[in-house]
This record gives sequence, structure tokens and C-alpha cells, in this order.
Amino acid sequence: MEREGGYATLGRLYQVVPTITECAWGTKTPFASIRRIVQDPRFFFRIRPGLWALNDSRDRLPESVLPSGKTPVAKVSENTHAYYQGLIVEVGAMRHMETFVPLQDKNKPFMQGTLASVTTVPAMYKFTYDETLRKAQTVDVVWFNERKMPDAFFEVENSTDMLNALSKFVQLQDFAARFYIVADALRQREFVDKIALTAFRDMHSRVLFETYEHVAVLHAKLSELALLGQGEEHSL
Repeated sequence: MEREGGYATLGRLYQVVPTITECAWGTKTPFASIRRIVQDPRFFFRIRPGLWALNDSRDRLPESVLPSGKTPVAKVSENTHAYYQGLIVEVGAMRHMETFVPLQDKNKPFMQGTLASVTTVPAMYKFTYDETLRKAQTVDVVWFNERKMPDAFFEVENSTDMLNALSKFVQLQDFAARFYIVADALRQREFVDKIALTAFRDMHSRVLFETYEHVAVLHAKLSELALLGQGEEHSL
């Protein structure tokens, strides 16, 4: 973790720590060992779901990772939003999808780089009419399949009103894609109330709610499976 700048996701730790050979750890469950070790408060602390840091690095972590007391609330929200965009992008990559984030988000920080550094589609594929395309390219994360058609649309709702995200999905409902709202678990009740509105009747069964915690767990699990050369079905 020190080599990673003092902080890393569990998925990244799985990649950089030699875990595949049992002899390196003396255990058949090295990934579980990593999860146990980072929960030792003497040496590590959790920044947010899926993201851990060294106690000794607390004072030198970038503001985008660990806000200071002087960081504006809006900036904290923006950085949290970008973090989950990045996790969703990496989950898509591990599921062999091409990934896109809006132009205005590409330079936002994600881990040691930017969102542009982890996405694979620099400009939205022209898979539909221009008017609909303009709406699609404002969605927080889009996964594309091998035919360059949208497989899934994700809106990360950190603090904004979900109505805007759901309205985007209504305009994209004619595509055989999946739709997700990703947010803190505390907002699930709000999602249930909003998706029940008459305006979203046609989308009621097509839009799913996923928590930040679930996305972080899925990111770590897929990283583990990739290293083991395995695959598994998941809700995303």
C-alpha cells in the first residue's frame, strides 16, 4: 500500500500483493487475509467502502481521496461521485465491457489517475439519433458491448435529485440495456418513492438500485476472481 501512495482499493491490493502462490502466505485464503489485515486499526483505516489507507499516510493523502476540514462540501461530493464512477468503470472492464464517462468528468481524479485513464471509449459511439445521443452522453457511466451498443447505464446519485437521472433513463428506454441508480443505502427509500411515480411507470421494473457498499464489494470480488482466472454472475 505504501507503493500505491498510502491508499488503495481492495481490488488493487489483490493485484499488487503476491497472493496466488500459497507459499507466499502459508494459507489457501490469501484474499481473506488481506481483508483481515486492512481492518487492523493499528495500521490502516477505511476511507470509504472498498478504499483503505495507511494510518501513517493520513496527513499526505490527496484531497480527492481524503478531504480536509477546509475542503468545500461541494468538492467532497464531487470527489465521492468520481470515485464510484471509477469503480463502476473498472467493474465494467472486468466484465469485458467498453466504458464511457461524460466529457466533463474525464479529468476528475480517480485513485492515482483520472477517470479518463480507466475508460476505453473517448467519444460516445453513435449508436442512435443525435438527439437521443446527446442525452446518453450525459449519463455518469455507460457500458458498451462488443457490438458497440449500450449494455448498461449508471447514474451515481451522491447528493443530487434522482428525478433528473430517472428522466434520462425514460428517454433511453427503447434500448435493450440495463439501468442503475447507484447511491448510499440511506437513499434507497427515496429511490423507491421516486420510481413509483406515474411518470416512470414504464421504467419501474427496469431500473435497479445498487448501494455504494455493493459496488465496492463487487469490485473487490471481481478483482479476486480475475486473478484466479474465474468468472461469476453478479447483479451488475
